[in-house]
Amino acid sequence: MALKSFKVFSKDAKDLRKRIAFTMLLLGVYALGTGITIIWAAPWLETLYGNLGFMGIFNLMSGGGFERFSIFGLGVSPYISASIVTQILQMDIIPYFKELKEQGYVGRQKINRITRYLGILLAFVQAYMLTVFLLKVSDVAMVLKITLVMTAGTAFLLWLGDQITEKGIGNGTSLLIMASIVLSLPQVFTGSYAAFISSGTYELWLGIIFYIIYILMYLLVIIGIIWLTLAERKIPIQYANKTVSAYKANQSYLPLKINYAGVMPVIFASMLLTIPSIVVNIIGNTNAIEFVNNYILYTSPTGFVLYLALIIFFSYFYTFMAMNPEEMSKDLNKSGAYIPGIRPGKETTKYISKVVGRITFVGSLFIAFIAALPIVVSNITGLSRDIAIGGTGLLIVVGVAIETYKQIESGLVSRKYQHRRGR
Repeated sequence: MALKSFKVFSKDAKDLRKRIAFTMLLLGVYALGTGITIIWAAPWLETLYGNLGFMGIFNLMSGGGFERFSIFGLGVSPYISASIVTQILQMDIIPYFKELKEQGYVGRQKINRITRYLGILLAFVQAYMLTVFLLKVSDVAMVLKITLVMTAGTAFLLWLGDQITEKGIGNGTSLLIMASIVLSLPQVFTGSYAAFISSGTYELWLGIIFYIIYILMYLLVIIGIIWLTLAERKIPIQYANKTVSAYKANQSYLPLKINYAGVMPVIFASMLLTIPSIVVNIIGNTNAIEFVNNYILYTSPTGFVLYLALIIFFSYFYTFMAMNPEEMSKDLNKSGAYIPGIRPGKETTKYISKVVGRITFVGSLFIAFIAALPIVVSNITGLSRDIAIGGTGLLIVVGVAIETYKQIESGLVSRKYQHRRGR
């Protein structure tokens, strides 16, 4: 509604247009960088092509720059790994991190700084491991050059993300990840076109029908993800200092997202299942590699079940880690609010935990379904998993797009209000 009544292209939204243009410019710089291969890595790239397999998640989140060993080949994956580590450390594992979490804005700033330093350190370690064990580069000077360039690329992307967040629109890091996936979308549709129509596998008319069905199913999945992302369970709350009539006139709610964890469970599960593959490939033991390929990777039946189980587990883990029912109960009590029919304190905590558990179950099943869809479709139709419907990429793109849209809409509403006051 706000976008219709107060256009982005109106005179009063000039600064917002500049922010959007600035964001698009920096995303263009990122897209350009993903196509620049590190010149020293080029002679060894033949050993990498067609052999990514279990590391496809890293390639997805780097816009295809990983398989090219581009200057942005690692993307912001090291930062995401560092974020996961620091979030876990805040759960009473290390008291210092718990204290920082409770310090509010200042504590968050310190945690963000630690996360960035840890992310750059992880980028160096990952770049070194990939150069030595994946590219199999043996020259020490060459390994150091490639490692430093990839680490510098990740550091530059973190700076780029900060610039987008501060001077552009939306969350910079999230938009970089989204841009990585959007870069691969043309390949998805051209690949599916080739599979259904150009390859000659089907009659022309039948291939066209299959391609149309493919596009429609893609759109349906996107609609489903949008619904899941926006869906929430509203718990009615009452304030002790408000009368019953005032309460009914202006109902207050405690909104709980059905999919609070977003795409994080899929990323956690993918990365966890990737670790055994990395380790056995580094060791080079044939029996260990065969065992992991047959029983651990999600391409195998047991690995597939394990993959879905991990997604559901991490949905609960991340949700209850980020949305603590006990803290929510305390916050309600501090603000003089309560849930009608539920006593403040332990009963409120128990009630919120029960509701969160139920809605998380629904959300985790849907996430698992979306993550499993490309694997199932690929096995049934023979399509490549890169062009099959669904998956982590769509979850990320839709989630980030909605959050960015909300920020633009909020900016438009704010400017509309200021414009009216200025009259």
